Amino acid sequence: MKFMSLFLNYLALGFLYFLSYLPIRLNHCIGDVLGTIASSLPIERKKVVAINLQRCFPELSDQERAEIAKKNWRLFGRSMTERAYLWLGSKNQIKKLVSVQSEVPLDDGVPRLLVGIHLMGIEAGAVALSLYMSELGIKEPSTLYVKMKNDFFDSRICTWRERFGAKMRNRLQSSREMIRSLKAGQPVVISPDMDLGVQDSVFVPFFGIPTCTVTSVSRIALLAKAQVCSVTTSLNPDGQSYTCQISKPWENFPSNDFVHDTKRLNQHFESMIQPRIEEYYWVHKRFKNRPDNQPKFY
Repeated sequence: MKFMSLFLNYLALGFLYFLSYLPIRLNHCIGDVLGTIASSLPIERKKVVAINLQRCFPELSDQERAEIAKKNWRLFGRSMTERAYLWLGSKNQIKKLVSVQSEVPLDDGVPRLLVGIHLMGIEAGAVALSLYMSELGIKEPSTLYVKMKNDFFDSRICTWRERFGAKMRNRLQSSREMIRSLKAGQPVVISPDMDLGVQDSVFVPFFGIPTCTVTSVSRIALLAKAQVCSVTTSLNPDGQSYTCQISKPWENFPSNDFVHDTKRLNQHFESMIQPRIEEYYWVHKRFKNRPDNQPKFY
């Protein structure tokens, strides 16, 4: 059993290296095909996507939501295959795939918390931003991540993500380390639009649904006296490349009201999703936990 698992892992690794050498359009075509195949299989995540879209956009017809789901799966497949470029490709390959635009000088030493959102380009933006900051001379900007169940790839992916100087921090690590990094002028990237459990979370509206959302953005920013900026990586009109955009600092954020701040956070996420619904990670169980023993969605 261990031999078969190891064989499959090395097979997947070889496929990644193969994808990294292909022209980006061919790479994306393979991703489109894999995403389309996944959308036709009777897998759990297909139901998750359908449930999320139905709950968040009840005003749309079944046909409209089905079309969004098809596009979403193709983009999901594409986001997987293009990671070969991001993890194994050259700096030039990454710069051609993703451009970074910042409304703040990230190298000014100001404590700054960058709040990301799980659009399909999130990995592209994270790697490109790491490269961008390394060229500015910023040492060890931190990015929070969730540990993979597959140890073979977890360690390798961390190494690939850190190759331009970024520091990957497990989300379970102490917030003191993040605060220390922020105070040292090292930007910290966090993407809190996931259901990470009820601990240190509140239920606030997300598309009108009470949604379990962590309060860490507000708490960490307050303790570190850090500015909070959004970082959003979305598809360009050509459908082949991305722009990673860092915003100006949010005004009057954080406040002394964690619940108000977290409501505002979800409102921001909604505003980012609405123009590009098909780009969001609807495969996530965003509504996994329900308040007051309400019936589960999944």
